[in-house]
Amino acid sequence: MFFFMLLYLAFVLVRPQDYPDWENLGIPILPILLVAAFLFWLPSRNKDLSAPQYLLLPAFLLVLMVSQIFNGWMGGAIAQLSSFGPAVLAFLVLSHATVDRKRVVTTMAMIVACSAVLSVHGIEQVRDGIGWTGIGLSQETRIQYVGIFNDPNDLGLLFIMALPMAMYLASRGGLLGLRRLFWWTGGGLLLYGIYLTSSRGALLALISVLGVWVWRRRGVMMAAILGAGALGGVMMLPSRMGEIDAGEASAAGRVDAWYSGMEMFVAHPLFGIGPGNFADNNFNLTAHNSFVLVIAETGFFGYVFWLAFVCYGFMMMLAVLRHEPELTEPAAIAEWKTERSIAMTLLLSQVGFYTATFFLSRSYVILLYLLAALVLGYYVGARQRYPGLPRFELSRDLVRWPLAAVGSIIGLYLLVKILLVTS
Repeated sequence: MFFFMLLYLAFVLVRPQDYPDWENLGIPILPILLVAAFLFWLPSRNKDLSAPQYLLLPAFLLVLMVSQIFNGWMGGAIAQLSSFGPAVLAFLVLSHATVDRKRVVTTMAMIVACSAVLSVHGIEQVRDGIGWTGIGLSQETRIQYVGIFNDPNDLGLLFIMALPMAMYLASRGGLLGLRRLFWWTGGGLLLYGIYLTSSRGALLALISVLGVWVWRRRGVMMAAILGAGALGGVMMLPSRMGEIDAGEASAAGRVDAWYSGMEMFVAHPLFGIGPGNFADNNFNLTAHNSFVLVIAETGFFGYVFWLAFVCYGFMMMLAVLRHEPELTEPAAIAEWKTERSIAMTLLLSQVGFYTATFFLSRSYVILLYLLAALVLGYYVGARQRYPGLPRFELSRDLVRWPLAAVGSIIGLYLLVKILLVTS
């Protein structure tokens, strides 16, 4: 099972099946690998479906299907099952495959290695004007890749997710320092790749990652000072990365799209306008915000499920960081330190990923659900190793998540109104 999921992950990220010379072969490599992994998982006796995410994600898929029916397209339910169903299946299998801590680290290594390959491709694009895929630069200046990474912003999203993992892998040392050097090099490639994407969302995500890391290490005040200084430095950059301003044309367009999304929600509050229909209702322009996209397209019901699914990932990693087991043996203390380091790594990856998606319409992309699976798999394993960690149950939070959804919708609406006034 784990072997096939690693292969699946590699093909999702490196995507040789999307190379111009290969894409006409017609071999559905991703479905084949995913089904193979699922078939190996199916007879496993170690299934644990008690985590809230195992109920929330299928419920979200159901809302996607019902939303299409409510908006007059019966066939849309089957279309959503076909398009989003693989993400649910990949989440199910990968989360079970990564309960073992060594597998978590191996999966992180695969993500970093594949991401570094994409960064090298981008460096080749900048040097030669075209990469080995046959794909050139976007807008003549920004690196891009093939398939789901043909947008520079998506590359930045992947790089910022993988960067904390590279830093963790580099911190482990070994092999006379060669392993540390290898992963530091990978981290450097990812950092340079973020710069080459010229993605303002990725840069803000990087600042957020650094801010949270400093907050956990040095406190809120130092994190705030660092964040303010970093943001000021970004504003002084000579490129488009320095144009982070609600009055700038691209940013103003985002704010207008967010406002349109809130209007769509008001008009269709229960199940939204249907997944994939935002652009059709906004002059062929996307939402530029994953949260607004879910609110507009799936309504209140879909947003409650999706928001809870996302937030549980953060809560689980924070639970590990806040847990203080009573340990006396040096070996046990060292093991717990490793647990905390992995939890911090996955927390930072989530912070970077969701900060970037706040400026992108990426609510349904497979990358989000693979990261969520890795987070859940790690936490399930951590609870097996440290039973004192809290057990999260959806039945205890039946009031929390609707209230959180209402509060965040109101907060987003107020933010949009403020940005519209200031722009």
